[in-house]
Amino acid sequence: MQEFLQLIVTGLVIGSVYALVAMGFALIYKSTSIINFAQGEFVLLGGYICWWFYTSLGVPVVPAFLATMAIAVLMGLVLERVMLRPMIGEPIISVIMITIALATVLKALVTILWGTQIQVFTPAIFSQDAIKFGPVLVSEVYLWTFGFAFLFLGVFAAFFKFTRVGISMRAVADDQQVAQSMGISVKRVFAISWSIGALVSAVGGILVGNINGINIALADFGLKVFPAVILGGLDSIPGAIIGGLTIGILENIMGSYLDIYLGGGVKEIAPFIVLIVILMIKPYGLFGIKEIERV
Repeated sequence: MQEFLQLIVTGLVIGSVYALVAMGFALIYKSTSIINFAQGEFVLLGGYICWWFYTSLGVPVVPAFLATMAIAVLMGLVLERVMLRPMIGEPIISVIMITIALATVLKALVTILWGTQIQVFTPAIFSQDAIKFGPVLVSEVYLWTFGFAFLFLGVFAAFFKFTRVGISMRAVADDQQVAQSMGISVKRVFAISWSIGALVSAVGGILVGNINGINIALADFGLKVFPAVILGGLDSIPGAIIGGLTIGILENIMGSYLDIYLGGGVKEIAPFIVLIVILMIKPYGLFGIKEIERV
């Protein structure tokens, strides 16, 4: 039982970061109907930029963190304006290919600038010391990661619900034409959606980088988030949060209990096994909106 509880706690920590990145993924799709396959590269770039400021340049952790978030927002705005806004009205497959090409370019840029070796935050931002909660030991870095992830989730949940911009984004997500007729700038909402998507992904990269270090493999984080988005419903932000937590727990449990029988590697493929099962049983996810077309 103690081991099982330990797995759940660790899964919740990683799942909270999945939820954070999945929220950005779902937000972009909900507002723009675009699946962003460069989300993992946003995670990668955010981790490396913060590491570069903090470790290479010696910038204190708070300014480094804030600078990384500012760069992520700017990157989201520029990418939306330069690459994606001109594609409005074009076939969706063309837009998807743009995001795939963007992912390749960003990964190549990171490789050119920082190489492929694992980098760690030096000195460590969060302590690795363990704190005991009953029968469960939890590292301080896990507690900080979980806390920061849910802080950002809470801030953006409040932003979507109570601010004028958040309400405009929800209106655009429901019906772009109606929102535009009410004086809401759809292009502005698109830009904000991409900037928030890049921001939460960059924060996710910083948090994961403090646990496992940073290297080019961090880009795969975006693909592992995709099952979480599908589980919750591709156009549901609350669903993305629940899906992220669920995938984090399932990944950890399946990896721990099945690796001894299958020789390892189960943790890496567990999210995609869940993805296949979800698509077979409930293609629209737990909270996704089922589309019915009349012929």
